[in-house]
Amino acid sequence: MSQSSPRRFVATLDLTTRAQEQARMTVSDQEVVQPENALPSVEIADLPAELQAAVKAVGWTSLMPVQQRALPYLLAGRDLIVQSKTGSGKTGAFLLPLFTGLDPAQKSAQALVMAPTRELARQIHEEFLRLRAGRGETQGLEAALVYGGVRYNEQTKALRDGAQLVIGTPGRILDHLERRTFTLDALRTLVLDEADEMLSMGFLPAMKRLLRYLPSKRQSCLFSATMPPRVRALSREFLREPDFLALSSGNVNVDTIDHRYYVVPGMAKDRVLARLIEMENPESAIIFANTKREVEYLTRFLRNYGHDAGEISGDLSQGAREQIMQRIRDGQLRFLVATDVAARGIDISDLSHVVQYDVPQDPEYYVHRAGRTARAGKTGVAIALVTREEKSKLLSIARRYDIPMEEHDIPTEEAFQAHLSERLTELLESRYRDKSNLERERAGRFEELVRDLASEEPHLLAMLVDDLYHRQMHRAAAPELAQQERRLDEPKPAAAPRKRSGRNRRRGNREGGEPQGGEGA
Repeated sequence: MSQSSPRRFVATLDLTTRAQEQARMTVSDQEVVQPENALPSVEIADLPAELQAAVKAVGWTSLMPVQQRALPYLLAGRDLIVQSKTGSGKTGAFLLPLFTGLDPAQKSAQALVMAPTRELARQIHEEFLRLRAGRGETQGLEAALVYGGVRYNEQTKALRDGAQLVIGTPGRILDHLERRTFTLDALRTLVLDEADEMLSMGFLPAMKRLLRYLPSKRQSCLFSATMPPRVRALSREFLREPDFLALSSGNVNVDTIDHRYYVVPGMAKDRVLARLIEMENPESAIIFANTKREVEYLTRFLRNYGHDAGEISGDLSQGAREQIMQRIRDGQLRFLVATDVAARGIDISDLSHVVQYDVPQDPEYYVHRAGRTARAGKTGVAIALVTREEKSKLLSIARRYDIPMEEHDIPTEEAFQAHLSERLTELLESRYRDKSNLERERAGRFEELVRDLASEEPHLLAMLVDDLYHRQMHRAAAPELAQQERRLDEPKPAAAPRKRSGRNRRRGNREGGEPQGGEGA
């Protein structure tokens, strides 16, 4: 993302009613004072005739806010970042322009849509089929659905038959590219959907490798519910001079903090916390409890569950306290458990999540706790775990400070297991992809043993998989990545020109060569 391009983020750190009103006034002013290149929103009647026919055929009577705002940019071929919640209509926003931008006569991949899960990829594919059925001329467009955990045969056939649209998860798409099942030489449009979820699930290495296959000339757009540092880093690598739209409830706005609460049985809070951590997979988080004893218990529980957790208590010396804080800033510690008193003075700029294990005894503490995420224009998530008896107290706090609080259901065991399976499949396929032919041959010696263990002693395989999962998925971000994320907003100093001898120039060309991937990737 260009440092000179205008940023249209709204930062709201104060959660009081007065501050919320000031934020709304700021947004209103921002809608009036638009950059010169801003485009007006559209309705169905403003769309090209073929798109009007398609949306009416599937029963749309009007466009959703994200579609009204994003479609002008996408139809104009401009790179775009859209911050919008799941279920807001963004799938239709990025699929509709494809029906005028793709050539049915050209049997090659012209659009690539990547999503973090196979379920979301299937939903996007189904929506494409619905829209395609609404317009006869688009019947020539075909889509290939590509994701891991299933056999390659059907996917390979769809790709080699020349599907114009490829929808899938990053790891399996990269597998097909490296197998030369298809190429992206004719790619016109790249869409990264649910980018915050995609990166939180560990797809970053695959995304980086994908860069080398992308053509330099393309339109790219990124959709994300939140805007954590890794999403911003991704936007700089995949998009060129993108416009930014943030939408919530039909208004141009940035919900800097997503406030959620879960009603939990009192004796199951710790297990629900562990499940939510697995589902959310936060980059870093503070977990607040009301008592020192609770802090000590939660820290032990999370460590025993395989998580990297530290605690801050009033008994810690200043040196020990600062050592823990430095580990978090360096990306070496993911979770900090603390009481309100012990957390005073803590300043961590890139916290993605705040978890309130207990409803605070003082209502103002909720504001102070939640305000520790979404710093400096970033976004964040504030989660509260409440019993049925505590729910009314939490909602009273929300009314008092005009906080938009949403109740969420605890993820079911089935959804949780599917989530773990998908992450593990992605991890295993990624590791296998990196193996040499000789290493794959060596691993083949154990396939018969694995089949026997899977049928007779699955607990032995489960033990190995669990060990791999916790070593790979629960570790903190690499220190060098954390440092890179902190440098995202720092201006780059102008490099002084330096003369090199012809010999050194030739050596640089031989050793470094040209960077792989497209220009501006």
